[in-house]
Amino acid sequence: MNRVSKHNYYLDIAQTVSERSTCLRKRYGAIIVKNDVIISTGYNGAPRGRKNCTDIGSCMRDTLGIPRGERYELCRSVHAEANAIIAASREHMLGSTLYMCCTDPKDASVIGGVCSCMMCKRQVINAGIKEVIIREDSENFTVYNVEDWIENDDSLSGKFGY
Repeated sequence: MNRVSKHNYYLDIAQTVSERSTCLRKRYGAIIVKNDVIISTGYNGAPRGRKNCTDIGSCMRDTLGIPRGERYELCRSVHAEANAIIAASREHMLGSTLYMCCTDPKDASVIGGVCSCMMCKRQVINAGIKEVIIREDSENFTVYNVEDWIENDDSLSGKFGY
């Protein structure tokens, strides 16, 4: 019997969490895990009580042709990482791992090659999360050491998007 790896087990859960997303562009699901305990979950969607893009039927950033990673002040959603961080206490997040998966709203297929935006990276750093693991496909994933995000400060590059 082949047993799923621990990382893919948690990524499977993050992928399921992404199914709650209300974004028309990309659905993200995130979970924070420490010592094999799920601390919190989050998906991208409008703040509680506000209408979601799926309710409205449009995305302002799509309407304006804004590329990924730019002009998030126009987005209705709170990102998956941010929602997972909001739902947890910092003391529980210290040294934890954030698992994330991005799926296509049209067919639920996994979208690889994504990473946290600059805003979410700052929140992950301040939350004390040790690493971020992002699903690339059903078996493969990329591990990001958050310490690298501190040492290689992309906010100083002048480059927008991701």
